[in-house]
Amino acid sequence: MTPPPDRPDDDSDDAALFRAAIGEVRRLPDAVLPPTAPKPRPRARMAERDEALAREEFRHALDESLLEAGDALSYRRDELPPRVFARLRRGEISAQEELDLHGSPAREAEALLRAFLNDAREHGLGCVRVIHGKGRNGGSDYVDSRGSPVLKNLVDRMLRQRADILAFHSAPPAQGGTGAVLVLLAPPQRRR
Repeated sequence: MTPPPDRPDDDSDDAALFRAAIGEVRRLPDAVLPPTAPKPRPRARMAERDEALAREEFRHALDESLLEAGDALSYRRDELPPRVFARLRRGEISAQEELDLHGSPAREAEALLRAFLNDAREHGLGCVRVIHGKGRNGGSDYVDSRGSPVLKNLVDRMLRQRADILAFHSAPPAQGGTGAVLVLLAPPQRRR
């Protein structure tokens, strides 16, 4: 069978055949692409996971060595001279600000203490007092299932974890006794 005379013998040039059949064409201008959806803000997922794990470990650490109502809070970093710590323990270093956590639920107390210490650091305070109570007069919100004071143990653990805390000790009886703690903050040049 022979191809008709208007068709070329070779079918390989379909594009040329198409152009011959259509005729002259005008090229359309390039269209602007529609805007893409904005990319999501980057998230530090590893940091978020680490923070969540640290919070969980922190909460579990509360169960390990709990303080009782009459126990004194006491902590000193090695760089703090023992004589300065002795002055803090005796109440000879006066508190410049005070935070009273009485009646606060644990989560709220944690946020309040964190904000209070950050504010004290920003204002260059050297010593603050935190009143956490002894946990004797509260109900289930203030003592755990073993009778240990929740806020007292929370304050103890939080203060030990902060790099800007040089030392802390339960206040002398006239300043709140084992229901309050005097906290010695690092001077601004040592905070990094």
